[in-house]
Amino acid sequence: MTTTAYTASTLCSSSAFWRPAAAAAVVAAAAATAVAAIAHAAGVSLAIEGQQIPLAGFAQLTLIFAGIGIVSAAALRKWAGNPRTVFVRTTVALTALSLVPDVVVNAAVDTKLTLMLTHLVAAAIVIPVVAARLDRRGE
Repeated sequence: MTTTAYTASTLCSSSAFWRPAAAAAVVAAAAATAVAAIAHAAGVSLAIEGQQIPLAGFAQLTLIFAGIGIVSAAALRKWAGNPRTVFVRTTVALTALSLVPDVVVNAAVDTKLTLMLTHLVAAAIVIPVVAARLDRRGE
């Protein structure tokens, strides 16, 4: 039989991970939405194949994918030998892959560029905050 003791330092380190990560996700969602709103106000269509993307959609998808990244980071934190390096490499690769649909979608060039910018802005906010809270074991 094994028991796990949760000390105050364990709980603090847990909140020291989750709170900033959640805050970064919210800030990234607001920033991605702001980028889209500014672009739309400047005359960029946010329509893909004739369907307008609602501004709230930028926030919702940013929160969903940031959440997936944060939960993945928490798993890496527990099981990876070098969670920071694995997280950064994985999220940078996934961010690059997230640009592919924006390139191939049937939309105006300025729409494609706006969509890509929202991905990059969100990643630039979330990845460093979460990575800073992951250990560099094994380095």
